[in-house]
Amino acid sequence: MNVIECRQLSKVYVRKQALSDLSFSIREHTITGLIGRNGAGKTTLLKLIAGFYRPTSGEVSVFSERPFNSLKVSQNMIYVDDQMALPTTMNLQEILTMTGRFYPFFDRGLADRLLDYFSIHVRAHHQDLSKGLRSTFNMILGLAARCPLTILDEPTTGMDVAVRKDFYRALLKEYLAHPRTIIISSHLLQELDHMLEDVVLIDQGKLRLHLPIDELKQYAVGIVGHPEQLEPLLAGREVFHQDLVSTSRSLVIVRNDGYIHEAAVRHGLEIVPISAEDICVYMTKQTKGRIDDVFIRSE
Repeated sequence: MNVIECRQLSKVYVRKQALSDLSFSIREHTITGLIGRNGAGKTTLLKLIAGFYRPTSGEVSVFSERPFNSLKVSQNMIYVDDQMALPTTMNLQEILTMTGRFYPFFDRGLADRLLDYFSIHVRAHHQDLSKGLRSTFNMILGLAARCPLTILDEPTTGMDVAVRKDFYRALLKEYLAHPRTIIISSHLLQELDHMLEDVVLIDQGKLRLHLPIDELKQYAVGIVGHPEQLEPLLAGREVFHQDLVSTSRSLVIVRNDGYIHEAAVRHGLEIVPISAEDICVYMTKQTKGRIDDVFIRSE
């Protein structure tokens, strides 16, 4: 069963095309990573799914309903980011009580245990917390709500490394104990890939990839060799990146078509592994040339 269906989904802000013709679906009880660079359109897409925005064109359905102004979607979805607008007159304990009244599956006991673990005092006010603690409290709300659809938009902003690791472990344990559909967005994939089942990669508002994480890890390979040896191998193949690694050797990142390993060995070239995160980085590269080129002074 698909929880989310997007069909030719587009969003335009005045003169800016934020999303363009996205079509994909997200299955029930999966953890999907929404990956893309800053400004790629991740937040716009998530807010369309959450029902905060209306699409300019195309359709988005959540639980077989249009999410905008849908009470059904609102009660079965929680959207977590670092800009959550929580009441300034309430302390954290009162916010938890209010949240529990709205979400039918909210687990107050889990929320209290997580607050105690992270040493967050329930009498504190949300706006008085540090940036990292605000993000941690927001994530506690997201986990404890146990919504059938949980949307996490760059949820670890401000958290230190130890807290991020604890959060990812808590998220995975909660998912295994209480399966739900989770979308977690990030421009960093390395910290997430151990828990993801599927990945949606968007670039400049367009869908680049939607596939299982295991397939993404095999999507491209790195090949190292002399440029003259590489040239015949690359003919007709999709190359994502090319760079010098020494005076006589180049590295190319090329689409894995199933035959590339055999062809590289036949040409006496070296195969090097490429991480899923690096594949996404190279596929969405927007800069020109290399960073080293910036420091080359013209004579």
